[in-house]
Amino acid sequence: QVQLVESGGGLVQAGGSLRLSCAASTSIFRFNFMGWYRQAPGKERELVALITNSGNTNYADSVKGRFTISRDNAKDQVYLQMNSLKSEDTAVYYCKAVLVVPQFDYWGQGTQVTVSS
Repeated sequence: QVQLVESGGGLVQAGGSLRLSCAASTSIFRFNFMGWYRQAPGKERELVALITNSGNTNYADSVKGRFTISRDNAKDQVYLQMNSLKSEDTAVYYCKAVLVVPQFDYWGQGTQVTVSS
């Protein structure tokens, strides 16, 4: 059973920074890619950033230039560095790990990020 545990969320003022961490209970190298998603109240869950097991990254347009996703295979952790935070970044942030073959998605329980304006 794969477990993903997010941490690092909290309350921050607009313009501030937070670093989210996602710790996996297994080697993250086995996953084809890992990502961060977020869900604001009343909205659908949306992609924030992805990173492949070769280190390629992809970002939502709304966070490009402000957020950085990274991974540490030795520690089995994925990170999301969030800078220049805005009130619209307020959401529950979820870590996701994806296997392509066989296809399966794993999700963490989420961590709350609240940006005050």
